[in-house]
Amino acid sequence: MMKRKYSGFKIPVIVTILVLALVTALVVINDIKSTSKPTNTDKQLSIEGQPTIGQSDAPVEIVEFGDFKCPACKKWGETIYPQLVADYVETGKAKFSYINVLFHGEESRLASLAAESVYMQRPESYWEFHKALFAEQPDQDHDGLWITNEKINEVAETVPGIDVKQLENDLDEPSVMEEVDQDESLVKEFGIEQTPSIIVNGQMLENPFDYEEIQSLIEEEIEGE
Repeated sequence: MMKRKYSGFKIPVIVTILVLALVTALVVINDIKSTSKPTNTDKQLSIEGQPTIGQSDAPVEIVEFGDFKCPACKKWGETIYPQLVADYVETGKAKFSYINVLFHGEESRLASLAAESVYMQRPESYWEFHKALFAEQPDQDHDGLWITNEKINEVAETVPGIDVKQLENDLDEPSVMEEVDQDESLVKEFGIEQTPSIIVNGQMLENPFDYEEIQSLIEEEIEGE
C-alpha cells in the first residue's frame, strides 16, 4: 500500500516539473527572440566609392559586408538578394552596396582586388562579374583553392565589356589596393565578425536570412522618412 501511495505521489510531481521546465523554455525562447533585433551601429557608414545599385536618393541604404569565399554569402546572394532587389531597389525604395571582407586570407584578397578592378574599369560590368565569380564557388570544399588568377580571367572573359588584359595589370595597381584596404578598415571599424553582415540604415540585422525582418526594418525606415 505504501508503495502504491508513493507512486501516485510521484506522478503530479513529475507533471509539475515538466510544466515548470516548459515555462522556463518558453521564457528563454522569448528572451532570445526579444534580443534578436537589429543592432544600431551608432556610426555613419559611408558608401562613397562602393559598388552601389539603386537610385542615389533612395530613402533606405542597405549594405552587405561579404566575402567571395563565404558559402553563406553565396547562398544569401542566390536567395535573399534577388527578392530584395525586386521589392525595394528596382522600386526606388532602397539602394544596395557591397563591401569586401577578407576573412579567408589571400583568396579573399585576390577576389576583392579583381572585383574592385572591374568596378574601376567598367562599373556597369561589376555586378555581373560579382555574380559570376560567386557562381564559381564550389558547392563542396569551398575552403579549397579555387580563386586564382586563371579563374578570375576565365570569369572576366564571360562578362561583356571587361578588358581582361587591363584587369590583369590593375590587380597590382596601388589605387586598387587602396580600395580593398579601405574595405578592411570598415570591417574593423564596424566590428564585422561574420559574413554576410547586412546593415539597413545603420542597423545591423541579427539574422540576414530572415527576409521578414529585413522587410519590417525597411518599411519602418520608409515610414519614418
